[in-house]
Amino acid sequence: MQKLASLFEKYQAQTTPYPMGLEIVRAKGCYLYDQNNKRYLDLVAGVSACSLGHRHPNVVRAIKKQLRKYLHVMVYGEFVQKEPVLLAKLLADNLPEPLDTTYLTNSGTEAIEGALKLAKRVTGRAEIIAANNAYHGNTMGAMSVMGYEERKSAYRPLIPGTTFIEFNNFKVIERITSKTAAIILETIQGGAGFIKPQKGYLEKIKKRCEEVGALLILDEIQPGMGRTGKLFAFMNYNIVPDILVTGKGLGGGLPVGAFIAAQHHMAQLKEAPSLGHITTFGGNPVIAAASRATLSTILNSNLMAEALVKEQLLRELLVHKKIKEIRGKGLMLALIMDSTESAQHAVKHALKNGVLLFFLLFEPKAVRISPPLTITKKQIRQACKEILRTLDCLSC
Repeated sequence: MQKLASLFEKYQAQTTPYPMGLEIVRAKGCYLYDQNNKRYLDLVAGVSACSLGHRHPNVVRAIKKQLRKYLHVMVYGEFVQKEPVLLAKLLADNLPEPLDTTYLTNSGTEAIEGALKLAKRVTGRAEIIAANNAYHGNTMGAMSVMGYEERKSAYRPLIPGTTFIEFNNFKVIERITSKTAAIILETIQGGAGFIKPQKGYLEKIKKRCEEVGALLILDEIQPGMGRTGKLFAFMNYNIVPDILVTGKGLGGGLPVGAFIAAQHHMAQLKEAPSLGHITTFGGNPVIAAASRATLSTILNSNLMAEALVKEQLLRELLVHKKIKEIRGKGLMLALIMDSTESAQHAVKHALKNGVLLFFLLFEPKAVRISPPLTITKKQIRQACKEILRTLDCLSC
């Protein structure tokens, strides 16, 4: 039989000409292992998806328990199934009013699609406002609110009625008008370089939405699930979105998404016409069990508070002339290097030394650091030592 890597290249659709190509045979905790049993300390967590690391015992236990009962039984919203119901309740119990009703989906990008549909349905309006350099997923609707023309120009025409503003620019908030169905923002911009909202920015956005009857959609697919020290990043700011979107880290390593809103808003998807959003596998009981175990573990631990302590340790250790800035919050950090070449070198050579780093979508000088919340201080010190050693080699 051919080597697995060559089969990967021949039969599995690729996303770039040069994938990392690491052949993973197992993973546990904060480590990945390749076919030669080489160990890699994971500072990426499946791009912020594996909140509790790999194969966390609580998550595995929940999956196994549900596997013994049943897998998929019916399309979303028809049968009463324990795990998705209790997951939705747990989310509501830990979110501020009026975010009390959850629609579970297969992915973050599907949740974005549902959120956009819901906003149009609630307001009866068509205009959507998004941010430059925003990333909300890669389906046609989500791509329509992607603020990066280079990545979407090949797929036009996209959904009309979308305009873009500059994130953190207070002067353009007035562009939200009575014609606007919703403004959609990442609470912390991910692909753009882990850019936090300036003080008062989200509050001004929310106030303007209330003035003109528009909805605020916050995309927390990356910063959610405790990564910024709070369950959701918006909790660090004095606002509550009308529609909250989550995914990635909720699933404990399985694919999931959700959009959450007030019940009286969400009810508009079920009639006139009915089936306003439908999905076969959304709310899958196995994935819901994994998600509920993940969320419960985060809530019943010190992981959220520790994320801020670990952030400080990373900032203290990662001091180097090649690192010009560290952006982000908690365990959602980006090293902004002095050049694109330095960023590429850091990722490539850290991998050779057993530390997994990755890039961001739109900021070529950025190196992603988004490890599992369960990473230890000892592991952080080990990782930083290797990163600094890699950058020293570049400086030679």
